[in-house]
Amino acid sequence: MNNTFMKIYNSKNKMSVKFKLNDKNLVKEVEPRLLLSDFLRYDCNQTGTHVGCEHGICGACTILYNNKPIRSCLMLAPQINNSEITTVEGLANDHNYKDVREGLKKHHALQCGYCTPGFFITIISILNEKTIFNKAQIKEKLSGNICRCTGYAGIVDAVSEIIKKRYK
Repeated sequence: MNNTFMKIYNSKNKMSVKFKLNDKNLVKEVEPRLLLSDFLRYDCNQTGTHVGCEHGICGACTILYNNKPIRSCLMLAPQINNSEITTVEGLANDHNYKDVREGLKKHHALQCGYCTPGFFITIISILNEKTIFNKAQIKEKLSGNICRCTGYAGIVDAVSEIIKKRYK
C-alpha cells in the first residue's frame, strides 16, 4: 500500500464535522471511515439508532437526514457535515407524534423493540408526506424495515389508522 494513502486514511487523521443533531448544533471530530450509525451510537450517545445488518436491509438504523429517511449504516460520519440529523431520541417526546406512539401501542404493533426506532422514523417520514395511503401503499413504504416478531399487520393497521385520523 502506498505511503500517501496510509497518511490520508490513517485512523489518527480526524475530520471536523459541523451538524445539527436533534435540533442541537454540534461540532465533532470523526475518523474518515467511521460509519454514521457507529458515530451516532458511540460518539453522540444516540443508542436508539440500532445496528442490525450493516447492509441497509433491516432498517433498524434508519434516521432522518435533512428530513429524509436514510440507513445510517450505509453512510460515513463525515458525510453529515452541514446537515441536519434526527434520531428517534429527537422525536421521543415530540407531542406531534403522540398519536404514533399510541397507535402502535393500541395495535400491539411492536414487540421486542429492536426494530422500533427504525419503524418509528419511517412512519414519521410517511406522515410527513401528508398523503392518504391505502394499506398496500403503506406496506410498500414500510418494506425497508424488517421485524421478526409481529408479522407487520399491526404496524400497517396502526399507520393506516393514524393517517385516516390525521388527514380525513
